[in-house]
Amino acid sequence: MDVRALRSPAMTDVAKLAGVSHQTVSRVLNNHPNVREQTRLRVRAAIAELGYRPNRAARALVTGRSQLIGIVAQNSTLYGPASLLAALEQAAAEAGFAVSVGSVGRLDRQSIAGAVERHLDQRVAGLVVIAPVASADDALEDMPAEVPLVTIDGDPARSHALVTVDQAAGARQATECLLAAGHRTVWHVSGPPDWYDAAGRIEGWRSALVAAGAEVPPLVAGEWSARSGYDAGRMLARMPEVTAVFTANDHQALGLLRALSEHGLRVPDDVSVVGFDDVPEAAFFIPPLTTVRPAFRSVARAGLDLLLAQLGEEVPVTPSQLVIAPTLVSRASVAPPRQRRGD
Repeated sequence: MDVRALRSPAMTDVAKLAGVSHQTVSRVLNNHPNVREQTRLRVRAAIAELGYRPNRAARALVTGRSQLIGIVAQNSTLYGPASLLAALEQAAAEAGFAVSVGSVGRLDRQSIAGAVERHLDQRVAGLVVIAPVASADDALEDMPAEVPLVTIDGDPARSHALVTVDQAAGARQATECLLAAGHRTVWHVSGPPDWYDAAGRIEGWRSALVAAGAEVPPLVAGEWSARSGYDAGRMLARMPEVTAVFTANDHQALGLLRALSEHGLRVPDDVSVVGFDDVPEAAFFIPPLTTVRPAFRSVARAGLDLLLAQLGEEVPVTPSQLVIAPTLVSRASVAPPRQRRGD
């Protein structure tokens, strides 16, 4: 008799149909490595045939884990990390999970370890760490192997489950946009040197210039702040050869626009500018800012799917590492170059 005619199928039904123990079914659902591939396929086939769906509440009672996901993030008002955190909370809620956020002042070994320990005391089902800086690497090495873990914006060279924005691709789009407008080269105001985002954007900017056979000007080192962009702008405004600037984020672009204006330069008539992040205010800058929009919701959804897959949830099979492409948003801050007046 078809068990589905009387009740929802249980794990024991899957085990019976696949000819394995219920412990083996549990291992398959939790992506345990110590299961032969032939057995894994047989269990998956039985799950599909019966239409079995794991009972989250029952599994929580068996494993002692709640339907709670722990997120470790730096206590920051920066638009990128804050947007990722908000998108993760929304994605988790849509999947029926609650979220506990462990905010830390610094993304270093001690701070992350403390946040992880607090999450484990809450018996979280798994962890998501937003780790865009190199200082987080040591802490991630210390993570308990049995804890389901996904890193957002971490080191792309690491082997663990990771989802990140394709920073280099976004920077190439920004640089190519300015080159396509006719500028001979593009100057870049970078982010902090220990951020993977900043490194990826430098890589994309430089590779686009090299591919176009354009001169690669000196890098202008910066931070993520409007003040950093303002300071860079005061210097670049005094250089007649500067007609196009790509800033590592939109806040830098805001400061740059102010500095150029104070020097009597107009954007885009005298200098074209492209930012990165597409902050909500970017469309209201003077002029409205051309910028690169990271797909924060897509990153969060993909990261959550990777974690749910480790928890045995029925989600589409995905690679363990995903790089999400951003898009260029064209506005009024880019135009063909012309000879700078007054220089």
